[in-house]
Amino acid sequence: MKPDLFLADLLEKPARLRGLDLDDAWGFVAPPAQVLLLGMGSSHYANLVAAARLRAGGVPVVAELASSDLLPVVGPGTLVIAVSASAGSVETLDAVDRLGVPFVALVNQEGPLTGRASRTVWMQAGEERGGVACRSFQHTLALLLALESHLVGVPLPPIAQAADATEDLLAGAGEWRPRLTRLLLGPQGTHVVAPARRISSAYQSALMLREGPRLSAVGCETGDWSHVDVYLTKTTDYRMLLLGGSRWEQQLLEWTDQRGSTVVAAGADVPGATEALRYAHDDVDDVRLLTETLISELLAAHAWLDADQAGRPGG
Repeated sequence: MKPDLFLADLLEKPARLRGLDLDDAWGFVAPPAQVLLLGMGSSHYANLVAAARLRAGGVPVVAELASSDLLPVVGPGTLVIAVSASAGSVETLDAVDRLGVPFVALVNQEGPLTGRASRTVWMQAGEERGGVACRSFQHTLALLLALESHLVGVPLPPIAQAADATEDLLAGAGEWRPRLTRLLLGPQGTHVVAPARRISSAYQSALMLREGPRLSAVGCETGDWSHVDVYLTKTTDYRMLLLGGSRWEQQLLEWTDQRGSTVVAAGADVPGATEALRYAHDDVDDVRLLTETLISELLAAHAWLDADQAGRPGG
């Protein structure tokens, strides 16, 4: 894992997105009786959002950690999709072996999983030379949204707009990144909060800060925050990246305002936030979903570079 190559991977995001071909990616899939999404880490985060969206569209879907000892019973009509950028997650390999049924592999490269799959769908994210699943996470989401389009009949995800939004964030990073670094990377960690429909963004954003620069960071859902995370605002130097768009933000902001917490809103102007970061097409929710993790990814990449240059642990 190398911070300079991680940053280079991020800079390639717009071009890789524009080259992503979603047309008929899932054309071989007949309407299933149910869907099981398997994965670990970033793959599971993406699966959670895809499963919720498909269920809302009337398709019975569950997303399970491949490491679970309680995998659901599957039958002949079950579409099993095993998601792994490396095509080699040992837990995912174990899960498909335990299930013992045909499955589709959603991967970014050849690996043990592709050798066992009945069909393969490629993420098309290119080699991630930094060793961090960043583009592959974005492409996983896009392809799972394309599956939703295929099964439910909704439009394909707005890839061109997401590429523009990604480019816009990258272009302005020299101005906003140092400021957000000071505001968000506090001595007691960073908290990332997102609506349930984009919970993958909160989890992935926090993971990026942990994985590269080894900083303390956690993700939480906006409504649930008032039940599980609010307590830390009373006793810590609380720093939050609020990924906007939840109808439950007001109760969160009442607590953060009372306790003087630092809140940076992204993708929306949130009254009471310390600062807001806007970018192209951030009024389109699926653009937010496909784009907003780049904020933490850039913070993480530069914090990791700084730590590497100073000889501190990272990566």
